[in-house]
Amino acid sequence: MQEKELIEKIKELPPDKIAEVVNFVDFLARHDDRALVQAASRISEPAFANVWDNPNDAEYDNL
Repeated sequence: MQEKELIEKIKELPPDKIAEVVNFVDFLARHDDRALVQAASRISEPAFANVWDNPNDAEYDNL
């Protein structure tokens, strides 16, 4: 969809729906997918510490 087409569609919306669109765009801007993946990875590190941090897998640390 082209930017102009999107803007025209937004202009046709009633004020309450425009406010919802603004909120949604703000939400998308705050919740970058990469940031969510990185946060999930950091949270899971303690759970996987025993699996990742053992002598049998030490060779993978050198790769």
